[in-house]
Amino acid sequence: MKKILMIATGGTIASKSTGGGLAPALTAEDLLSCVPEIKEVCRVEEVQPFNIDSTNVYSRHWLEIEKIIEKRYAEFDGFVVTHGTDTMAYTAAALSYLMQDIAKPVVLTGSQKSVFLRDTDARKNLFDAFSFAADDGAFGVNIVFDGAVILGTRAKKTRTRSYNAFSSIDYPDVALMREGKPVYFLNDPKPEKPRFYHGMDDRIFLLKMFPGLSPEVFSYLNERCDALIIESFGAGGLPDYDNDEFFGRMKRFLAAGKTVVCTTQVEREGSALDKYEVGRKLLGCGNVLEAKNMTTEATVAKLMWALSEAGTSGKSVKQLFETPVRHDIY
Repeated sequence: MKKILMIATGGTIASKSTGGGLAPALTAEDLLSCVPEIKEVCRVEEVQPFNIDSTNVYSRHWLEIEKIIEKRYAEFDGFVVTHGTDTMAYTAAALSYLMQDIAKPVVLTGSQKSVFLRDTDARKNLFDAFSFAADDGAFGVNIVFDGAVILGTRAKKTRTRSYNAFSSIDYPDVALMREGKPVYFLNDPKPEKPRFYHGMDDRIFLLKMFPGLSPEVFSYLNERCDALIIESFGAGGLPDYDNDEFFGRMKRFLAAGKTVVCTTQVEREGSALDKYEVGRKLLGCGNVLEAKNMTTEATVAKLMWALSEAGTSGKSVKQLFETPVRHDIY
């Protein structure tokens, strides 16, 4: 039987009701005890680095999970990370960049209702996650949820209550879990040599444009971040509001050696800065990168990784950001 390491981090799946609302309280052992069928699929060991609501998960926790997997990579055939749904797509994307070309599966899962409840999606998601992690064809970072296997770089939480909470954005699912077995839609070759990374520069800011936003926001951003992601309208661009102040501020921001990435608020089909004048004017401000059809979650995580890696690899942020990783950009 395959040997799988379970990394329990909290989330709804491990929550109990408290006077102040649901909060993580169940341990890894508690979760496993609710799905005894997992013992028929694989051998499991567990660790619990933290037990928190995923709203509180950020880069420090991503690096902690990566460190556990790297340290114990040779010991196990696969890894299952139980995680809250709210930031699961960010964590899946971050791990996809921190652990590249891994030939073993790293599976993130959770639930919309606690495993402690009678009627819940938690037990099925747990069973499917371990079943996929134990499959010979599984590798890389994926989310397994409501029977779908989704690339860590393409996943987004698109529903807050329904069991089918996650969608693969602009890319096919990896597989469908059917009675504990994956039916594959993607059959990429397994990589041979894993690469682990250990840094994330979180001095970035995600600026969501809205009609009438003041360019004065740059006065705040100039001093506090190394890079800016502009989540713009439609195909992408900046408004001029008859004075071009946004473009002037953008040029000064870039001249200070900072990085700008443009993405779109539209969920599917991505940006296209060269399509409209407002987008071409943004490109004319300097070295503006374009997320194209990357998810916002992947854009955030990849930029953090690229900023950190550029400081040690000799490669530019642009080169790192524009190099595809597990179908994140095309």
